[in-house]
Amino acid sequence: MESGKYYLKPNVVLEPLFDKWYAWSHLISPVTAALNITGRHLKIMTSYIQATQVHIAAVKNPKMRGGPFMDFPSPKTKEIKELREQTLKSQSRLIELSDAIKELNKMLEQKANGFSLEPLYAEIPQPLKGLIELHYDLNNQASFRFFEALLYDSDYYNTHSQSVAMWITNNDERPFCLSTPRLNDENAIHFNIPFHHPVIDEIGKMKRTAKELTELKNILEINDKNEALFNSFFTKEAPPIYQNYSGDKIRMRYFGHACILIETKNVSVLIDPLISYYGYTSSVEHFSDVNLPDVIDYVLITHNHQDHILLETLLPLRHKIRNIVVPRSGKSIQDPNLKLMFNNIGFNQIIELDEMEAITFDNVKIMGIPFTGEHGDLNIQTKLCYHLQIEEFSMMFFADSNIVEPILYQHIHKTIGDVDVIFLGMECDGAPISWLYGPLLNKELRRDQDNSRRFSGSNFERGINLVNIFNPKEIYVYAMGQEPWVEFISSIKYTDQSNPIIQSDKLIKECMKRGIVAERLFGEKELLYEYYNAEVN
Repeated sequence: MESGKYYLKPNVVLEPLFDKWYAWSHLISPVTAALNITGRHLKIMTSYIQATQVHIAAVKNPKMRGGPFMDFPSPKTKEIKELREQTLKSQSRLIELSDAIKELNKMLEQKANGFSLEPLYAEIPQPLKGLIELHYDLNNQASFRFFEALLYDSDYYNTHSQSVAMWITNNDERPFCLSTPRLNDENAIHFNIPFHHPVIDEIGKMKRTAKELTELKNILEINDKNEALFNSFFTKEAPPIYQNYSGDKIRMRYFGHACILIETKNVSVLIDPLISYYGYTSSVEHFSDVNLPDVIDYVLITHNHQDHILLETLLPLRHKIRNIVVPRSGKSIQDPNLKLMFNNIGFNQIIELDEMEAITFDNVKIMGIPFTGEHGDLNIQTKLCYHLQIEEFSMMFFADSNIVEPILYQHIHKTIGDVDVIFLGMECDGAPISWLYGPLLNKELRRDQDNSRRFSGSNFERGINLVNIFNPKEIYVYAMGQEPWVEFISSIKYTDQSNPIIQSDKLIKECMKRGIVAERLFGEKELLYEYYNAEVN
């Protein structure tokens, strides 16, 4: 490769991995990582080894999309056996932690009978001693909480499990990531670096700033065997020059799923970042990171699900993010602390926001709004909708919130009044609770119980309640998981007969009947707002 300065190609993927599995937030926090290793990874690997052909057949069936089946076009039994053996050795401490949690739950079930819990501290399994506090709830049901910060400082948080695979994508198609590990292949280079490593920032900067490769190769220990492949990830062709928005209006750009960029000439706010790539022909027109500003003032996270906290997007953007706003976390296993998670993977400016709490800067106010439902009835507090007000113009982002009790939002309306624009997710069927939280549950639910507790957003009836309460001039349905670059993380594929499409069509039709601008977003969209007028491009 000739000397000189190079840019990172726009379709290079920096894929974060945890022991070769796609890394998402529950694989960062030590407790949820431990339970996912034993309750998801090892189970899927064992199943694949025992019934490889069943997995191969299952992934060809659209009804099995997103299930616990590895998606490889040809048998990889030998490789999965090796990965399983490696996991049993390298993750012995987290497996020990998982087993101790199960032992503790059994002990509390048998011996916590309403009397003082102090005598039971002597029976806490050794791996958990000094890391938990026992307690009762107000119904005298015993449980415990972790001192999560101490877990990050222990050998239960092992950054050697973290790595990054670097490869080029030429389309939007990828296997469902939660069930399929990334094995070694000739088109990807695996770097054994932790997610907090500053080299990730340097690579991310090269999307727009050309640099020489020598230092990068030294840091990443590029050898003769993989140098040609590594060189292929870079180009001397400069990317399009980004023009910072300098207009006098508010610009909204929809990037797909729940990702929205709000800009004025002074500030930028990015919500639930999930950014696709460019540099290849996509079936859907879309914005990519070439359309992001050089500085992102605030990133807003609505909740802790893998399609709303996408590390693959966030890590390469880390160098340009000034602040991340997250919901204030609870203290339970199923509700790990997002501030701790982000801090430990290299993000520094984390702002925890509570319900009805606000931050203000310049002429902007961001308020956290209660987010109900969508989490299978688990006690999860780490979730917020957002009310964003710029001078007199206001927007509300409801993500996947299920408006189960409209009276709550009547109370909220007394505080914030009417809003101009509402963005609402309407994935109103949703997967059963075991799909995501199964590894964390103490007891397996019956099938009918599992199917009744779903990750469901609002249907027509619940969506129209928001319209009746907040009187928006515009409403947009989003976060439906329909863009092709989202399927690998959401597994969703709808038809015109799918209930979420029917319900959202009904909402759009009713709003348009009332003279309200309404649309189901898909791909990309740009809107310009000046107080109460909108220009659509």
